[in-house]
Amino acid sequence: MPSSPQPPIGVGIVGLSARRGWASIGHLPALRLLDGFEVRALSASSADSAKAAAEKHGVDQAYGSAAELAAADDVDLVVVTVKVPDHREIIRSALAAGKTVLSEWPLGTGPAEAEELASFAAARRLRTFAGLQARSAPLVRHLRDLVADGYVGEVLSTTLVGSGRGWGAEFPEGGAYLLDRTSGANMLTIPFGHALDGLISVLGDFDEVSAVTATRRRELLDPSTGTVHRPDVADQLAIGGVLSSGAVASVHYRGGTSRGTNFRWEINGTDGDLVVTGDHGHLQMGEYALAGARGSDTALAELTVPERYFDPALAALRGTVAYNVGATYAQIRRDLAEDTSVVPDFAHAARHHRLLDRIERAAGRV
Repeated sequence: MPSSPQPPIGVGIVGLSARRGWASIGHLPALRLLDGFEVRALSASSADSAKAAAEKHGVDQAYGSAAELAAADDVDLVVVTVKVPDHREIIRSALAAGKTVLSEWPLGTGPAEAEELASFAAARRLRTFAGLQARSAPLVRHLRDLVADGYVGEVLSTTLVGSGRGWGAEFPEGGAYLLDRTSGANMLTIPFGHALDGLISVLGDFDEVSAVTATRRRELLDPSTGTVHRPDVADQLAIGGVLSSGAVASVHYRGGTSRGTNFRWEINGTDGDLVVTGDHGHLQMGEYALAGARGSDTALAELTVPERYFDPALAALRGTVAYNVGATYAQIRRDLAEDTSVVPDFAHAARHHRLLDRIERAAGRV
């Protein structure tokens, strides 16, 4: 007998606003395209703002608090898309209500919060997912398979240079919290953290790591208020390390953008080389190009990502920031239906937070 179709997953989004925001441009378009999901509820900072968002986005239920959303009977998956300092309380309320949770990365303001949330979920045997969607990108998945299949032979080393876009000369709109280390949202945790997880998904974990960080832009003017902010987060980060395979890794991230290279990731091996390039260092979003050469080839050639790495249901999102989010949701659906664990969970997120903490400690920032 054929198996009966799985019921749709009822989704409640914490932080979906009537104004432009990541939930509306990243999450909602993906959820609306994929079978198996229904966006049933949202919550915002107040009942009025939630009502306005529900009317704009066509969502049936609007709540003025995340706890009310989590208590709703027809919400199965709580999606947390608010600022990092607010994650802990919201996630705990959702887990306490027995709900599956997808949280944007970073999971918490640091390893202590991440480990607390991972333990809280594990004690209740609840499924969790962390939004580390760089590893869901078709190019990154193809790159992982190329390396695993021996395209470059034995990996000898890898080098990555990226620009964070933020944390440069311009003050980000509403972004004072991005300059405050206690918020947990900075260049180290966001663009570097996403890209580092993508690197690890392809090449494996770090066994050894050393680091240097610096805050080179010491004052930033908020043009809307005239306030001068003095960041206490790094806008320069250089790490060196050894991966579990023995390969040597070097990564340099810098704030703002460069007139030269804004993203270049090389993987060098005994039999070949692979190179990923792009116009910014946020590997979790945007378009990147892949090139390679091996054997007797002396010049790099473009490598097209095969169509099998793309989800036809998400065709309308190709080339947008929402595609990798959608690919993550599609895999979440499979993970829940098949009891697999391809999408990173909170335990993985806690490990990644610990690696970032190791890097900060190595740089003398803790």
